[in-house]
Amino acid sequence: MSKIIRMNEQNYLSSGKTRSISRVLNSDQTTEGEGFIVNRAFPTRHLSDLDPFLLLDEIGPKDLAPREAKGAPDHPHRGFETVTYMLEGKFEHKDSTGNAGKLGPGDVQWMTAGAGVVHSELPEKEFAQRGGLLHGFQLWVNLPKKDKMINPRYQDIPSLKIPVSKTADNLVMAKVIAGEALGVKAVIETRTPIMYIHFTLQPGASITQPVPKEYNVFVYVIGGQGLFGFDNKKQLANRGQIITFDNDGEEVEIRAASDTRAAFDVLLIAGKPLNESVARYGPFVMNKREEIMEAIADYQNGSMGKITPS
Repeated sequence: MSKIIRMNEQNYLSSGKTRSISRVLNSDQTTEGEGFIVNRAFPTRHLSDLDPFLLLDEIGPKDLAPREAKGAPDHPHRGFETVTYMLEGKFEHKDSTGNAGKLGPGDVQWMTAGAGVVHSELPEKEFAQRGGLLHGFQLWVNLPKKDKMINPRYQDIPSLKIPVSKTADNLVMAKVIAGEALGVKAVIETRTPIMYIHFTLQPGASITQPVPKEYNVFVYVIGGQGLFGFDNKKQLANRGQIITFDNDGEEVEIRAASDTRAAFDVLLIAGKPLNESVARYGPFVMNKREEIMEAIADYQNGSMGKITPS
């Protein structure tokens, strides 16, 4: 059961630019694909979405025995984008348009499903055979109505090409998957304006990240402990929790706990809301129920294609 921590109404008013906390929630453990376990930040019964974001799953972390790894065999998507970020382990993907590739530690795959694609996400064969630590994230980003039926597209970005920056004292590191942080910009192109930053803070370190006031923003804690908010209204958050913020400022402050030896590892994700109607059914996200029915029919009649065995 998700635990909700709510601040009192008087705490919602910020005295400056720093955003105040709206909620701190625990992720829910569930299964996906062939039965692998994920920690789901949302959608849950307490948090359905954070426009323009539809889902965030943490895969693992889990140390897998040989031949224990599971994945997500052939399945369709339409109307949104999936962002897969691997921290540990190796996965491989194929799709109905002939694309194929592999993801290793630190790599990112940004798939724009658009009008529809059938794809598979499975443990890389050698990794599956020998086992090992598996850890990663998948984020779903909604597409605006005008882009929902565009042609599918992939951006596979190896870890070495993803910009990384550090503060002058080397206490804070930012890996910039989308948006900008610590003076560097992402190389990934996004259809919806968003930020996706992996921050690592050493104990006691802090960072203030600018975020446009109109953006919805949340932080997911990968590991360690840290504080969010401002002045005497800060709240502590731990591994596996998601922190959402009110739209009452233009900065998010993150501070690592000082009474620990562990680094504070977090994802900061923010985006400009689409403010459009959402109709969703499993792997399809459109604007109207009728469009969902069309997507189901297109998938069933083979219009989205199928993956050709290698």
